[in-house]
Amino acid sequence: MRRSLLLMLCLSVALAGCKAKELAEKADISNDLKKVGTTELMEQVANDEYNPPADGRLTDSQVQMYLKVREHEKKIAEVAKAEMKQHAEKAEKKGDKSLAGMMDGFKALGSAADFMTADIRAAKDLGFNSQEYLWVKGQILEASTSVMAEKFSQTISANFDQAYNEAKKAHDEATDETTKKMYADMLAGYEKSKQEMAAQQPDANPSTAHNRQLLSKYENALNAYATELSKWSDKPEDVQKGVQEMEQKLEEAKKQ
Repeated sequence: MRRSLLLMLCLSVALAGCKAKELAEKADISNDLKKVGTTELMEQVANDEYNPPADGRLTDSQVQMYLKVREHEKKIAEVAKAEMKQHAEKAEKKGDKSLAGMMDGFKALGSAADFMTADIRAAKDLGFNSQEYLWVKGQILEASTSVMAEKFSQTISANFDQAYNEAKKAHDEATDETTKKMYADMLAGYEKSKQEMAAQQPDANPSTAHNRQLLSKYENALNAYATELSKWSDKPEDVQKGVQEMEQKLEEAKKQ
């Protein structure tokens, strides 16, 4: 019994310590947001220079940089979003036509700008070149979204092939010329549509394929796309879950 109480006490102290550390970290972030506004931040970004590689290929260190920035970005965005809501609520209570309400409204806009630039601020906080980070993020999101686009294309192609095979079977089993002609016309339409779909497919980008493969060493390549979508939601876990469910449904649809 005494040992259990001691264990519970140690756990409570540990949790309290973690909470205190989290609150201190949020306070530091809030102070940093006040010290360096969005305008000053963007001036710093403008002073950074980066010449991306001509082949568009990412390196391991660049993917690691992106992941580190993304983790720090979450903390900054959380603070900025909370402050934005606080200022907006105060502005609403005071009335947006009053001077005090207008001031809180401006503060809410400032916090919204802090939220939208949280990733750039995170990159600067961690000592990275912001221009390189922005290029890396663009390459990663391109690689990540290409995964979803490919899954949609594969699912449509699989369903199309299934419909074609069913029509071909019906054509071959038809016993009268009218029915055969109907299915023959249908098959000709499928063939034409298939050729048009193939012509619309973009040429494979070697850099995108390389970046996808590199990103998949660290996480599901689709996760970058899901994370980017989720940060605009009050329930990011629901958005990420939704993307995962969509991916699963597309995989299941291909097998049918």
